[in-house]
Amino acid sequence: MKSLTYLLIFLISLNSGLAQEKNLPEGFAHIKQQIPDIKLDIRYAGSNNFIGKPVNAYNKPVAILTKQATNALEKAQKDLMAEGYCFKIFDAYRPQTAVNHFIEWARNPSDTLTKQKFYPEVAKKDLFQLGYIATKSGHSRGSTVDLTIIDAQTGKEIDMGSGYDFFGDISHHSTDKITKEQKANRSLLKRIMIKNGFRPYPEEWWHYTLRNEPYPETYFDFPVQ
Repeated sequence: MKSLTYLLIFLISLNSGLAQEKNLPEGFAHIKQQIPDIKLDIRYAGSNNFIGKPVNAYNKPVAILTKQATNALEKAQKDLMAEGYCFKIFDAYRPQTAVNHFIEWARNPSDTLTKQKFYPEVAKKDLFQLGYIATKSGHSRGSTVDLTIIDAQTGKEIDMGSGYDFFGDISHHSTDKITKEQKANRSLLKRIMIKNGFRPYPEEWWHYTLRNEPYPETYFDFPVQ
């Protein structure tokens, strides 16, 4: 009887996973299903982000990438775990609908609710020019991920010198505004990601794109769910 119960639980779990994958276009995967140890903190599905509220088309706090990017990230996670660490993902695939929400927010000068936390030294009107907001995002091609590193035992984020989505020079890879320890932590992330086929974005220490992304000219708009 106990064996039958375990079998039923396994089949229900398997069917649930298959149902989730059917909601995705061909060539995409839910990261957590393939890499169970990875941690998620999907900021745009909640209110802890520069808009200050859930972003359009983020229907669930899940992370999606192309299968190629997910496979590469799985290898990176194994390398990181061998050093006692684990990835935490803030964002992955981003629908064009969500990007449009960012644009709408950026063009509203009266909405500065999150300025002190996310862009205290940058004028909102300059966010486009400085590259923090774009009308098209690499995330929408499905092979870009925003992430950090946590201690595998405690779950605590290691110190990167600035928070996720902080718009300012301190978030740049080339900044001289961080400590040696913070720079070493960023270098660990960069080393692991580059080794496994990702390239960094100079202005954001958390942002990495698969070098041989499968859809370099396609911007998707299916919801995150």
